[in-house]
Amino acid sequence: MEQREEIFLTQPDLPPRSRARALTEIVVCYLLILIVIWTPRPWQRWLWWVAAASIVVCTCISFDGVRAMGLRPARPLRSAWVAGAALAIAAAAIAIASALHTLVVQPGPFAFTRAYYAYSIWAFAQQFLLQSFFLLRFLRVFAAPRSAALAAAGIFALAHLPNPVLTPITLIWGFAACFVFLRSRNLYTLGIAHAVFGITIALTVPGHVDHNMRVGYSYLTYHRHTHRLQPAAALPSAQFPPIRQ
Repeated sequence: MEQREEIFLTQPDLPPRSRARALTEIVVCYLLILIVIWTPRPWQRWLWWVAAASIVVCTCISFDGVRAMGLRPARPLRSAWVAGAALAIAAAAIAIASALHTLVVQPGPFAFTRAYYAYSIWAFAQQFLLQSFFLLRFLRVFAAPRSAALAAAGIFALAHLPNPVLTPITLIWGFAACFVFLRSRNLYTLGIAHAVFGITIALTVPGHVDHNMRVGYSYLTYHRHTHRLQPAAALPSAQFPPIRQ
C-alpha cells in the first residue's frame, strides 16, 4: 500500500534530469531570493530582477510540462476542498478578530479589491515557486516525496525569517500544500487558498505584531508608527520580492 501511495504521489512522471542539475538550480535561485530579501534599497530592486530572470531561465531550460507543474490539472475539482477549507478558516479568524477589535475593515468591495488584488497575484506566484519550481526539483534530489515536500516547505519557511508569525504558518502551510499538490497537480486551488490565508492575516493580525507581514531586512527596519492604513500595500513585502521597506 505504501509503495502504491509513493507511486501515486509522484505522478505524472517528470522528464529525466540529473540530481546535480536540479540541486544546482535550487541552490542558485534560492540564494538569489534570500539575497533580495535581506538587501536594502536601492539594490534590492535590481537584485529582484536578477532573481526573477534566473527563475524564468531555469524554468524554461528545465521545463517539466504544464501538467506536472500543476498548470493543467487532469481533475480540476479534486482539490477544490482546499479553497473551501481556507475560506472556512478565514471566516473563523475574522469572527475572532472582530470580537477582539483587531479586524481591519475596508470601506467597501472596491476598496477591498484595490487593496488586495496585487497580493492575490503574488500568492499564485509564490505557489508556483514552492510547488512548480522547488518541489519538482526536490523530487529529483530525494527518493521519497515526503522528504521533497519537507525540504520545499522548509526553505519556504526560512524565507520568512525572522517573522515569528509567518515563519511557522508558512512551514505548516507549505508542507500541507506540497502534499495536496502531489495528489492533485492543481496550482490554482492552492493559489486561491494562499491568497485567502494571506489576506486573512492582514485583516486580523495587528501590524505591530507581524510588522505588517514583512520578512528579512524589511522586518528588522519596521517602525511601529507605520500603521496598516492599506494593509495590502505591505503584503508583497512579506515574501519575495519585498516592495516596501
